[in-house]
Amino acid sequence: MLAGKDMADFANYQSPFSWRYGSEGMRRLWSEYEKRRLWRRIWVTLAEVQAEFGLVTPEQVADLRAHQDEIDIPRALEIESKIQHDLMAEVRLFAEQAKIGGGILHLGATSMDIEDNADVIRLALALDLLLVKLSALLRNFSLLLERYADTPLIALTHLQPAEPSTLGYRLAMYAQDLLEDYQSLRLQRRLLRGKGFKGAVGTGASYAELLGVEKLEEFEAALSERLDIPFYPVAAQTYPRKQDYTVIAALAGLAQSLYKFAFDLRLLQSPSLGELAEPFGSQQVGSSAMPFKRNPIRAEKIDSLARYLASLPRLAWDNAAHSLLERTLDDSANRRILLPEACLIADELLQTANNLVENLRVDEDAMARNLALYGPFAATERVLMAAVKKGADRQAVHECIRQHAMQAWEAIRSGQPNPLAERLSGDADLLKHLTPEEIRELMDYRQHVGDAPQRARQMAETIRLALIEL
Repeated sequence: MLAGKDMADFANYQSPFSWRYGSEGMRRLWSEYEKRRLWRRIWVTLAEVQAEFGLVTPEQVADLRAHQDEIDIPRALEIESKIQHDLMAEVRLFAEQAKIGGGILHLGATSMDIEDNADVIRLALALDLLLVKLSALLRNFSLLLERYADTPLIALTHLQPAEPSTLGYRLAMYAQDLLEDYQSLRLQRRLLRGKGFKGAVGTGASYAELLGVEKLEEFEAALSERLDIPFYPVAAQTYPRKQDYTVIAALAGLAQSLYKFAFDLRLLQSPSLGELAEPFGSQQVGSSAMPFKRNPIRAEKIDSLARYLASLPRLAWDNAAHSLLERTLDDSANRRILLPEACLIADELLQTANNLVENLRVDEDAMARNLALYGPFAATERVLMAAVKKGADRQAVHECIRQHAMQAWEAIRSGQPNPLAERLSGDADLLKHLTPEEIRELMDYRQHVGDAPQRARQMAETIRLALIEL
């Protein structure tokens, strides 16, 4: 994480997303360098299409293309310090470098014709990166679903022992949520649209002056094809900010699914349950004060970052709702943070979750121990039903079982094994209707898992089929 970093980078404030959270690929995508590289790509594409419509010369386009990659951020910032406009500073820098083509840069365009289309390209690429990682996570989950489809455990409701289930089925709950997130993000990726090239208020008036109104549709279609993004048919100075909201809400939905998984894992990792645990390195330090600690830092990081991502749809909602008339600028500053951080958080969440699931520690002995302690309670309903079917009074049997169950709880609290099966199979009133062998068979809680194993395997197959559709 820190290897190779020049410590001089830390002389001023650095966002944790600059070096701690997220992948190199995602950080690079949302870098200042990549933003300006995309701006230049869009300017060159605009000039190429304008050349096809006879507005600029091939020589001018060739000159722009030759200088397209000469990013010089210090010089751009120097210009910006004087003119107070970041995109126009880049225009002037590009024009300085491209002496022949610089004079036709940004012809007919407004800033958001460049910036908004660049943002959508970056959002599309970011979602592509996230979908690859989410696919890997789903594959990892599907392997666990099959491996542990039949592994019994005691399920908990209200954080209290309830009935038996299987580990594969419990994990299928998380996988099912993540599959819905995968489908939602794929949909958002398909629906992404750029502003297009519609000028200052979305009417395309500036381009109409250059080309004529009758050519605007053809002109914008050519740009859409070259940039490989569809455009909104209606936009003002910006693309509708509702798009940011729907994308970030989908990312927050993914964060919610991962939050629940990590939160449950933190509970299951506690020594009182001890059924699952995240990986713990041989040199990893759990606590600065308590050397014995094995804190669930990965799961806690997921919950911490997911909680932050959950707050971002509100900001995107405000940006969309408060964009007055054809556009106000009050979204601009926060979007410089909002879009990159939403994607970087999701990226870090998926990276961490993949590492966690790939190396998940499963303690089957702990699951068997907990099931042996609490499973017999869940089987009592079978005894109740069987006795009543043989002619017993339902209320009387219920009270009989309740009294034995209370005694069994006391035995567990004192550290003894659960004696409930033995107590019931020796109860004189129950033996009037059921044999000891029948009671012991009914009390075999390990078989009381319904079709959980089949459903876990079915979910694994559903995931595989969904991923094949890529």
